[in-house]
Amino acid sequence: MPNAKLLLVEDDPALSELLEFRFENEGYDVRTTPDGDEALILAEEDVPDLIILDWMIEGTSGIEVCRRLRRAKATAHVPIIMLTAREAEDDRIRGLETGADDYLTKPFSPRELLARVAAVMRRIRPALAGESIEVGDIRLDPVAHKVERCGKNLQLGPTEYRLLKFFMESPGRVFSRNQLLDGVWGTGSDIELRTVDVHIRRLRKAIQMDGTKDPIRTVRSAGYAMEGV
Repeated sequence: MPNAKLLLVEDDPALSELLEFRFENEGYDVRTTPDGDEALILAEEDVPDLIILDWMIEGTSGIEVCRRLRRAKATAHVPIIMLTAREAEDDRIRGLETGADDYLTKPFSPRELLARVAAVMRRIRPALAGESIEVGDIRLDPVAHKVERCGKNLQLGPTEYRLLKFFMESPGRVFSRNQLLDGVWGTGSDIELRTVDVHIRRLRKAIQMDGTKDPIRTVRSAGYAMEGV
């Protein structure tokens, strides 16, 4: 399996050099830039498997880079870990709501960042390699295009399949309706937001079995998430 590709966006030269060294020693292919505008170009040219993104960087701010990456179809699913000196709860929430998957406040231990990145990679590697993805009692085989729950085959429509796969690649993460539209239907889609709710209902019905719980969680005023049950 090829090395995971990591894009590091950090304008502190000493920290950037240290993190690049640590991640390369762990087997990652690392590209670095201190500039938000260049980060967007690099991510488009060669989509990384994961992005470490500082909030305060040169050019376009980290929070805006995060927002644009989430809007672009090619990078909408790429995990983003934000680094920032901002400790206020509102700032952390803003970063997560913009699309960051995780958030680390400076100063931090490089060892902790390595552990968090490793945890994300363990989660997404099956999808990258075309291997089966399992969340709770549901198993999705992207090669055979099959879904099983408790060992029994499920019949899903094409949209429900894509929706389930999208959820299973990021278990526990809350997605807004707009994020689901971008990720499943693609950016620029003219699908209405309420259509997402319709397909969520269809997905729930398709994966429901006697004696099982609903793994799709509705988060009031935020969106939906999939939990392992």
